[in-house]
Amino acid sequence: MTSPLEFAQVPMHGFRGDEPAAALTRPRGLTVAISRQAGARGSTIARKVADILAWQVFDHDTLDYLVQNDNARAQLLADVPADAQRWADAQLAHLQRDRNLSADPDALQLIRLVLTVAARGSAVIVGRAAGFMLPAETTIHVRVIAPAEARIAYLAQELRLTRPEAAEEVRARDDRRAIFLDRTLALDPSDPTAYDAVVNSTRLGLEGAAQFIGWAVRTKQMFTEIAEEPGRPSFTDLDELAGA
Repeated sequence: MTSPLEFAQVPMHGFRGDEPAAALTRPRGLTVAISRQAGARGSTIARKVADILAWQVFDHDTLDYLVQNDNARAQLLADVPADAQRWADAQLAHLQRDRNLSADPDALQLIRLVLTVAARGSAVIVGRAAGFMLPAETTIHVRVIAPAEARIAYLAQELRLTRPEAAEEVRARDDRRAIFLDRTLALDPSDPTAYDAVVNSTRLGLEGAAQFIGWAVRTKQMFTEIAEEPGRPSFTDLDELAGA
């Protein structure tokens, strides 16, 4: 399915010489970025969202595998348009310059991979601070939460831990994620204003949470299409007219 944000391809009518490629100023399509509390089932919800949208999901295991496996990473990058790869490099430079991005070389390689995946659009990315690094206009950034007792119970069952062990695992995972975000971008994951939506997976259920996120994506697509219609005033223009 073609994303409404994907640039139209210019037909080639014979060779026109070497023309400079236009700089890509934003990803070619929307991305869902899932931030989650440990044990809140964010990865499960991400896979359900990917199924609903027929998009590809990039979770912790997938991203780590791509970083470690040169052949798999090369195969992925071969499918990414050159302009999208250039955008990823430019966005990484922007984050390093203007957002105080600070990371070791291995982490920078992972971050560039996340940016490259997002640059081609139609992806669901779990964790890795993706939602904090991507443009708001092309990203649905969702925080998946759940009560502590539900998160502890899930990890106790999933990892076959005692309740005290599961409680410690929840705390340790949340701490690691908060430290990663603080060290790379000096941000706090508990700040609710950093997200488009905060979803309680216990209250909505896994399927309900996934459907809610899918609805948010379709809504953002709809408003993007409206904003890009030729001759239509921008939302900024409408706000200025309303305040006149």
